[in-house]
This record gives sequence, C-alpha cells and structure tokens, in this order.
Amino acid sequence: MYVKLDHYVVDVLMRDLAGHDRKPAAFLVYLFLWYRTVGSDQSRLKASHQQIAGATGLSRRTVQNSIAWLLRRRLLRVHRASRTAVPVYAVNRPWKR
Repeated sequence: MYVKLDHYVVDVLMRDLAGHDRKPAAFLVYLFLWYRTVGSDQSRLKASHQQIAGATGLSRRTVQNSIAWLLRRRLLRVHRASRTAVPVYAVNRPWKR
C-alpha cells in the first residue's frame, strides 16, 4: 500500500521537528498518525499511547512527550470523552489553508 504525503511533511516538517526542535520521535508519531488518518481517508484516530508506542517502536513515555510537543506546535488536535478515556487524534495541516 502506498501513502501520499504532502511535500511539506518531508521537505519542511521533518527538518523542523527532527533537526531544529530535536524531536525526531515527534516526527515519527506525526507520520504514524498521518498514515492512520489522512493516508487512510479518515478524519480521526482513536488510539492509546501504548498502541501508538507499539506501532512506532517508541516507548510509551516518548509517545506522550511527542504528542505533547505536537499539540504545542498545533500539529495535532486531541479529544477525550473523560480524563481516562482513550484519546481521539486529528492531524492538523496548518500549511493547507
């Protein structure tokens, strides 16, 4: 299966997150969430930190830190029905206006 990425993701975002911000794990998490949402014609993904960790090969704590960074950068939106509910993620593409 092939996934089409916006050029911005590879040309700018990868360099920005991995190089400038020194958060390569955040880029991996973003890429995974992109694949499971935009790349699969879905608007949202319900996934726990542990599920994302298992899919990316990262630790759960690294996934938590990466998601916090992506939220701070406004590259993700998250919704939780309650404090302990499994989060639902939506990928933001601020360069697409």
